[in-house]
Amino acid sequence: MKKLLLLGLMTLGISVLSACTLGTGNDGDRSITIYSERHYESDQNLFDQFEEETGVSVNVVKASADELITRLEQEGSDTEADLLLIADAGRLGRAKDMNLLQAVESALLEERIPEIYRDIDDTWFGLTKRARVIVYHPDRVSESDLSTYEALGESMWENRVVIRSSTNIYNQSMIASMLAIHEEAYVRDFVSSLVGNFARSPEGNDRDQAKAVMAGLADVAILNTYYMGKMAYSSDPFEVEVAEALRVFFPNQETTGTHVNVSAIGLTKHAKNVDDAILLMEYLAGEEAQGVFANANYEYPVNENVEAHELLSSWGDFVAQDLSLTQLGVYANEAAILMDEEGWE
Repeated sequence: MKKLLLLGLMTLGISVLSACTLGTGNDGDRSITIYSERHYESDQNLFDQFEEETGVSVNVVKASADELITRLEQEGSDTEADLLLIADAGRLGRAKDMNLLQAVESALLEERIPEIYRDIDDTWFGLTKRARVIVYHPDRVSESDLSTYEALGESMWENRVVIRSSTNIYNQSMIASMLAIHEEAYVRDFVSSLVGNFARSPEGNDRDQAKAVMAGLADVAILNTYYMGKMAYSSDPFEVEVAEALRVFFPNQETTGTHVNVSAIGLTKHAKNVDDAILLMEYLAGEEAQGVFANANYEYPVNENVEAHELLSSWGDFVAQDLSLTQLGVYANEAAILMDEEGWE
């Protein structure tokens, strides 16, 4: 009945954000509400499966991460949200700093999710991983030419690099990870030199960077691995062509490791349905759900008992940054300011 009501409201043009605040009805049915910036059919399939197995219905409110965090802040104790699901550890860190999340004690979550992919205070837990890699065209770049992110600031890469804008959270978190590892001056020099090698002013999403390399506008791009998977299995023949033509390189394998970020979930401070919300968190970290994330959306599972999709596995194993992703939130603001100061549009 709730789903039919939501559908009717949406048909009438009423915001999903308003519709989904219905929460648990007067009929006593168990339900939880999740604020999510993710927009994948696979996620909804998992929520439906969870409801079938547990009897707990999942109301999903979708919007951008910033909109959801702002809404949580404004709603305060009146919020219907039990969980917050964001595709970036840095933004979950901001929600934590705003006192919008609460700590969770769960032996299952600790067992299923490695320590570096969950908050040090257990306010959020990673569910999927994306590696930020270098993608290149093998006709114009030899793998032996590649080594680190920092090397892309060298003169040989002048007018050969494309990447998204500095306002993109993936890039901000990548630079935040560097600030967590290196001195500010080192990171500032890198950002300045990288900007100097841009083939064009930043524009578009990660797929557009790969397409720019394919078109010969640049020779290398920095983007998230799951976009290569999305293009490889796209319904768009050109995107498939791009994915098949380009190659993936994991940078910094001999130094600090490749930058990794997570989609992560946290229990809201004013959650009304705590036990069932934690039950969903544990379910999403389990092997079955992790397998769905891996195979339907080409993300690396955080649960080490689950294998990555065969495409990702074909790229080989890689060394990730040995860094608690809590640090992405710590250095997020500093990263954004530094990038702006160094001319990264």
